[in-house]
Amino acid sequence: MSGRAELVQELKTLRKGRGLLGKVEERVGPVLRSACEVTEDDGLVAIRNKVSGRLTELASHLPDDLRLAALAAFAICAEARQPLYQDRVRWAAVKVDRDPRTVRRRVDEAIDLLAELATGSLRSPSPGPASGQWHTVSLSVAMVLDQPQPSVLEHRRIIADQDGLRSLDLAVSLPAGRRDLDVTVFHGGTLLDRGMEATDRWGYGLELPRALSRGESWEFTVLFRLASPSALRPYMVCVPRHACEVFDLRVRFGAEGPAEVRALEGAFQRDVSDPGYRGRRHPVDSAGEVHMRFRGLTPGLAYGARWTPDVTQAGRA
Repeated sequence: MSGRAELVQELKTLRKGRGLLGKVEERVGPVLRSACEVTEDDGLVAIRNKVSGRLTELASHLPDDLRLAALAAFAICAEARQPLYQDRVRWAAVKVDRDPRTVRRRVDEAIDLLAELATGSLRSPSPGPASGQWHTVSLSVAMVLDQPQPSVLEHRRIIADQDGLRSLDLAVSLPAGRRDLDVTVFHGGTLLDRGMEATDRWGYGLELPRALSRGESWEFTVLFRLASPSALRPYMVCVPRHACEVFDLRVRFGAEGPAEVRALEGAFQRDVSDPGYRGRRHPVDSAGEVHMRFRGLTPGLAYGARWTPDVTQAGRA
């Protein structure tokens, strides 16, 4: 999603001087305002509370050292509310027993990850006046890899968060792009081709047969079929754009399954394909299948399964 680079710059501006104790109404940029749901009517106290609360929530997903560096950099941590950024860096350096230069690097790393989390959770508006907001109650994905054409069956139940919801924005990532993907809507709406959002991410939508009212639920099922196993990567993960309560994943490898499968729960997107990020080992049953269930997914983070590279299949929901 666009805006990440801009948000990184806005956060680097915000950390200067007194951080969140300064004139935040002048230093909180448009992307950060959107991520923190700051409105034009909000005053100094409201802006500070919204930004502080949002950054604290996002920082809770970071490793301990990066979380401390971030909270100190923005003067969110009460013990680090010194008037200058360099003073807060020195305070954090003492806390983690590292030199200030190392802490500055960790602050930069933390800001980059905070921007990734924040922009991953911003809602992507649908075009036109009938756009709406929604969240996922349950997402069930069944992936079959022991066939000449790998298939992914997705069943999702959503709830409209406002009146007039007429379409849903969705996306799927593939190394080969849209040309190797055949999509069939079993029920629940009409497929909308949004085109390639990135080199490996195809955006699609579902036009609903009627408008939904706030609080109303809707279900749909979509089948994705790929030309060959080479069109997949050795993982299947969900990176929700909107809140997702439950993600149920089943992957069938068949008789010739992988040597090892790892569960990824709340991983950064960059970690999904990073062999250095291990995840939790998950058993493969006698039928060559794995079953995982995740609850309370955080938008922008990855949840799912990754298997050893000798299985040359992959995908992303």
